[in-house]
Amino acid sequence: MKKEKVKKRRFKTWPIIIVLVLICFIILLLCLKDIYQSLKSGSASQVEILYTIENYGYTLNENDSEYVEKKFKELKKELEHETPDEEIYASLMSQIFVADFYSLKQAINKNDIGGTQFVYDAYQQDFVQSAKTSVYAYIENNIYGTRKQELPMVSEVEVTSIEHTEYDGNTISDDEAYEVDLFLTYEEDLNYPTHVTLILAHINNKLQIVKMQ
Repeated sequence: MKKEKVKKRRFKTWPIIIVLVLICFIILLLCLKDIYQSLKSGSASQVEILYTIENYGYTLNENDSEYVEKKFKELKKELEHETPDEEIYASLMSQIFVADFYSLKQAINKNDIGGTQFVYDAYQQDFVQSAKTSVYAYIENNIYGTRKQELPMVSEVEVTSIEHTEYDGNTISDDEAYEVDLFLTYEEDLNYPTHVTLILAHINNKLQIVKMQ
């Protein structure tokens, strides 16, 4: 009789254990939900847009460097003219692009690729994937602003030459494209590229980057 009573008592504890496990599971789900919402609210999608250049779709956000902001304001002023100087347009856009792309210190993580808004729409996906596996591959996440990793920061970009060239790509061709050579200066030398050449083609009434080397 004693053995039977012990067995019955043990059996009665199972419902309590199941209830406790369910409660712990629910609490865990609620905690994970809060963490997800916190990360989502602090993501790059919440970054404030400071300036927009109408009719071109170019934007400057609060995470961009002081140098990029300075050049963006110059570009905005030029493109707001009734007849913008296209060579100045090409030069400024190129300077902003390379400064934004190679200022990895400003990136939140390896998915935050700088300068993509200036890349030809049809090439953007391939461009981003290539950047993730090369230049941006080893960037540590900085969503909480605690990253201590040494990363490059472009302080100035000089246009060393700009001239017309013919471009013939898979989907577009342009006899009056621009070839722009640039020299980059960094706040600290971390062995990142200092010479970059871009090809800019006329697409949808604006210039877009179709090649970088």
